[in-house]
Amino acid sequence: MITKRPRGTNDILPGEVEAWQFIEKTARNLCREYGYKEIRTPIFEHTELFYRGVGDTTDIVEKEMYDFKDKGGRSLTLRPEGTAPVVRAFLENKLYSESQPIKLYYIGPMFRYGRPQAGRLRQFHQFGIEVFGSKDPAVDAEIISLAVDFYKRLGMKAFDVQINSVGCSRCRPKVKERLHEYLIAYKGELCETCLGRLERNPLRIFDCKSKVCQRIMSSAPKPLDFLCDECREHFDKVKNYLDVLEINYSVNPGLVRGLDYYTNTAFEFFAEGIGAQNSIGGGGRYDNLVETCGGPATPGIGFGLGLERTLMALQSQKVELPLDRSPDVFVAVADKNSDFAVNEAVRILAILRREGFSAEKDYMQRSLRAQMKYADKKDFKFAVIIGEEELNRGSILIRNMKNGEQQEIPKAEMVEKIKMLIEGEK
Repeated sequence: MITKRPRGTNDILPGEVEAWQFIEKTARNLCREYGYKEIRTPIFEHTELFYRGVGDTTDIVEKEMYDFKDKGGRSLTLRPEGTAPVVRAFLENKLYSESQPIKLYYIGPMFRYGRPQAGRLRQFHQFGIEVFGSKDPAVDAEIISLAVDFYKRLGMKAFDVQINSVGCSRCRPKVKERLHEYLIAYKGELCETCLGRLERNPLRIFDCKSKVCQRIMSSAPKPLDFLCDECREHFDKVKNYLDVLEINYSVNPGLVRGLDYYTNTAFEFFAEGIGAQNSIGGGGRYDNLVETCGGPATPGIGFGLGLERTLMALQSQKVELPLDRSPDVFVAVADKNSDFAVNEAVRILAILRREGFSAEKDYMQRSLRAQMKYADKKDFKFAVIIGEEELNRGSILIRNMKNGEQQEIPKAEMVEKIKMLIEGEK
C-alpha cells in the first residue's frame, strides 16, 4: 500500500454511508418544508474572508485554519466553517437585491487543523442554515425549531437546547469593559491563550476549556446583565416564540459561541454519550457580518450542525435509523453458456432499472447455485431466474430471497408482479 488516509479524516464505506444519506435526505426534506433553498460554495476561499468574517481572535483563525499558497502566490484557505462563504456568495451574486428574507442551507465538508478525537475530525461535515434580511425574533425561533425538528426526525431521544443573548454593538462594549476589570485580578491565573484574549476580546474566555479559566468565569459578569432595552426585548420575544412552539430550552448566561461575528441570540445543542465534546451543533445571529464583509447593512442568523457528532449521538442512544439497505432484484441465469438466456438477462436488467428498481446480475460467470448464494449474501429481496425452458414458454421464475418461495409467471407480467411483491414487503 502506498499511503494511508491523512490523520483526522475518515473513509465512509458502503454499509455506513446509507446512514449519512438518510441524515442528508432528512435535512433536505426539512429545508424544503421550511422554505430553504440549497447553496453550494467552494471548499476553499481567499484567506482574508475568514480573517475578516470569522475574527482574528477566534481559535479557528489563530490555530485551526488550513492555509496554503496557490501557484499564483494567492493565500487560500480550506473552509473551516460555512457562514462566511455563504455571506461572500450572498454579496458576490447580489442576492441582497432579491426579495427578503433569503433562506439558504448547505451540506458539506469543513476543515480545521486540531488534535483529532472522537467526533472532532480535521475534515468534518456540517448541515447549515443561513437567513439574511430579517431582524424578526420569530426567525431566530424558526431556525432553532428547524434544528430541533431535525434531531427529532432522526429519532434522537435526548438533547439539550441552550440559548443566550450576547448583545449588540451598543451594549457589548459595556460587558467587555466590566469583564476586563474583573479579569485583571486573575491575570496571573489565566491560561496563555486567555491572556491574549484578555486585551483583544475577553468574551472569548467564556469558551475556554481550562478548568481554572472556567472557575474564574463562573463568577464573571455576563452579557445578559448588560443588554440594552432593544436587545432585551428581542431576547424576550425569542423565548416567547420558543414557548409558543413548545420547545424546551434553558438560558445559559455563559454561552457566547466561538466566533466573533455573533450578536444577540446565540444557541447550542448538546447530547450526552459522545464524550467531553458534547456539543452537536449551534449558531446565532450575526447582524453586522454582511456589512463587515463589505456589503450593505443586512441582518443575518444561522446554524451549523455537526453530522459526525449527530451520528455519534444517535449511536450512543441506540437509535435505529430506518435504513433499507436491501437491493430489489438479482437477475440470475440458469445456464451461463446459453447466449439466448444471457441476452435476455441483460434486456430484463435494463427493463427493471428503467422501472426504478435497484437491480444487478452476475458478471463473474458463477453457477446458478453460486449466484443464489451471492444474492442471499447481498440481501436482495427477490431474484429473477432466467432459464431456456421457461423462456421458451414465455415465462420467468421469481424467488423470494427471504423465504425461498418461488413462482413461474409470464414475462409480460414481471414488472407489475415485482412492484406488487416489493410493496407487500413494506
